[in-house]
Amino acid sequence: MTEPRTTYDRVMLKISGEALMGDTAFGLNPPTVQRIAREVKSVHDLGVEICMVIGGGNIFRGLQGSAQGMERTTADYMGMLATVMNALAMQSALEELGIHTRVISAITMNEVAEPYIRRRAVRHLEKKRVCIFAAGTGNPYFTTDTAATLRANEMACQAIFKGTKVDGVYDKDPAKHADAKRFDRVTYDEVLAQHLGVMDASAIALARDNQLPIVVFSLDEPGGFKGILAGEGTYTIVKD
Repeated sequence: MTEPRTTYDRVMLKISGEALMGDTAFGLNPPTVQRIAREVKSVHDLGVEICMVIGGGNIFRGLQGSAQGMERTTADYMGMLATVMNALAMQSALEELGIHTRVISAITMNEVAEPYIRRRAVRHLEKKRVCIFAAGTGNPYFTTDTAATLRANEMACQAIFKGTKVDGVYDKDPAKHADAKRFDRVTYDEVLAQHLGVMDASAIALARDNQLPIVVFSLDEPGGFKGILAGEGTYTIVKD
């Protein structure tokens, strides 16, 4: 499995908000944020242009609020605001490492983030700045998975790297089932048909329609992001 390679010029890194919690039950764990920032820096140092989308589930998840009786649109907007908080935390950690970073929000909040303008974002990437896209798509009913796939296509990324707690895509939860089978490679249609849970269906369909590969790997593996770009380590690639 040597398909991911350092010849990728531009990639999207999608991580969940929960990835920033570390061992805590809620919110941000600064050492965890700093560790992920070092992983991003190691790839940035290779000359790869990096986009990021971070979920907001460590602070607020719109679907949970909706399930508890909150109006869905309001709950989703609250979730978008949570992603902005996570993006600002990651920006701070990256800039402490000397990486110029821009937080670009789909919801206008000029005091803390730039508004999303595609050509400006592309220019930031060309100048080797890390672009963190926040507030999802700016619309309720769309997840940050869909936002990551949308922005990856708009930015002409060559792949989405989905950092998770496991080292690839399994047919069932490996934390609960010892006989869970890991896939080295799986197609978009297989992900949808088997409900493999890589990303939500809208994100998978958008990636499929634009032939955008998705590489699923463990964000908990030290050096994993950089290693996988060099064709090492364990991961699953989703493509036709």
